[in-house]
Amino acid sequence: MSIDTLKSQIPDFAKDVRLNLSSMGGDESLTPAQKYGLFVACGIASRNAVVRKALVAEAAAHLDEATMAAAKAAAAIMGMNNVYYRFVHLAGNKDYKTLPAKLRMNVIGNPGVPKLDFELWSLAVSAINGCGMCIDAHEDVLRKGGVTTEAIQTAVRFAAIIQSAALAVEAADVA
Repeated sequence: MSIDTLKSQIPDFAKDVRLNLSSMGGDESLTPAQKYGLFVACGIASRNAVVRKALVAEAAAHLDEATMAAAKAAAAIMGMNNVYYRFVHLAGNKDYKTLPAKLRMNVIGNPGVPKLDFELWSLAVSAINGCGMCIDAHEDVLRKGGVTTEAIQTAVRFAAIIQSAALAVEAADVA
């Protein structure tokens, strides 16, 4: 399966989603590792098997094993962190901010790929999962690392497109 196969599964009522998937596939503003790592991390974060399979298959030809594993790790670790830190941020009891998280997250410190690539993927997954604390933290690291506003915006745009593709595929099955 590929992006083209995925586009063929997007119904006509979501034509804009198909067009956005096309533009995402042709985007050359990020490095291949950044771009295809986003496909993997956000495809997994979409929680839609059709989207995940299509984007992981598309990325497989462009990523080595270590980069593929790191993109999967970004989705997994943000799945945990986004729940926890969204709770800490939203809870009325501010004492939670003073407590240690007690969550293992060693992969963030040693992802096996360039740190800024991993941060970009983590930011995009955090946007899908709606964790403001994580969005702020990852965007701060990226900005301090010299990543441009445009690259950060592109990563989040990819996340938005991928999430909308998952919703369109699911909506196609609604009677």
